[in-house]
Amino acid sequence: MLSRINQKIAVILAILAGFYLLLSFNLPKYPNAIIDADVVPKGLGLLLLFFAVLLYFDKKEETEAEKLKRTITKENVLLLVAVLVFILIYIFLLEIIGFLIMTALFIFGCSLFLGYRKHVTNAIVSVVFSLVIYGLFNYLLKINLPAGIIPL
Repeated sequence: MLSRINQKIAVILAILAGFYLLLSFNLPKYPNAIIDADVVPKGLGLLLLFFAVLLYFDKKEETEAEKLKRTITKENVLLLVAVLVFILIYIFLLEIIGFLIMTALFIFGCSLFLGYRKHVTNAIVSVVFSLVIYGLFNYLLKINLPAGIIPL
C-alpha cells in the first residue's frame, strides 16, 4: 500500500490537510464580512488535500539521484531550525507589533539570513509585498489584519 516515498508523503500530507481543515472549519464567523475569514484557510486545506491525492497516485519511480537529494546536511537542518525560530517569533509578535511591520521585518530578516545580500531589493520587496497583502485583505476582502502599533 505504501511502497513508494510519494505515497508515504501523500498520506502524511493528507493527515495534515485533514487536521488543518478541521481547524479552519472551527474559525468564527463574521456576519459583516463579504468574504469570511475562513475562506482562505479552507481553500488552502482543500488544495493541500487535492495535491496529496495526486501525489499518492503518482506512478513515477524514484531514481538514485533523487534518493541522494533527500539527505539533509547538518548545516541545512540548522538553517531550517533557525527559520522555524523566525516563524515562531513572527507569530508571537504579529498581534503586538502588527502585520505590516512584522511581515516586512520577517521577509527582510529571512532573506538576509538566507544569504541574499542585495539589501535595497530585499527592503523594497519586503515592504511592497507587505503593503500589497495588507491592502488586499483589508480593503478588497474586508478581512482585518492586525494593525498593531500603527494606527490604521
